[in-house]
Amino acid sequence: MAALPTSSSKPRGAARVGIGGPVGSGKTALLEQLIPRFIARGTELAVITNDLVTAEDAERVRRTGLIAPERVLAVETGACPHTAIREDPTLNLAAADELDRRYGDLDLILIESGGDNLASSFTLDLVDYWLFVIDVAGGDDIPRKRGLGVVKCDLLVVNKVDLAPYVRVDLARMVREANGVRQNRPTLQTNCATGEGVDAVVDRIAREVLFDR
Repeated sequence: MAALPTSSSKPRGAARVGIGGPVGSGKTALLEQLIPRFIARGTELAVITNDLVTAEDAERVRRTGLIAPERVLAVETGACPHTAIREDPTLNLAAADELDRRYGDLDLILIESGGDNLASSFTLDLVDYWLFVIDVAGGDDIPRKRGLGVVKCDLLVVNKVDLAPYVRVDLARMVREANGVRQNRPTLQTNCATGEGVDAVVDRIAREVLFDR
């Protein structure tokens, strides 16, 4: 499967998909739901996680048994999380290049950002496509704040939809306003604790990035 063509200087190899979003929005939970679904489709997969000064998220993914541990690399950014995925993605580029060298048949590398704010975004020098995860517990006013991550991502994932009644969030309004600020670019709803809605995320990536129709 070919990577999505871009105008970036990124060398050819596996397609690279970024997963960003605030702390606690469910990025790692989404990653853990995506891995087995892509593997079931026959996708050759590897993962990079970002943390400030630890490899905690990488260790969590390795312990799941969902993917061979050696296919999960950790990047310790040592600075603001968005720096390593936008301003200076050198460490992530090096990790992705290493995975491409190590596994020549990779189709897809999922790159999870460290927890960041609504202004974080991925440079296309690093990824071909990126998701931004928000959760309803953060409030249904998140779309109205027009954060760069919400507005510019290729796919917005509204997670923890099951919590909406308990945190007094009008989910329909939240999604409607997200569609408005995103000019109707795709927004999907998930509950990553149960896997609800994740198949649609996989289908979108497969169709738009892996061209798996």
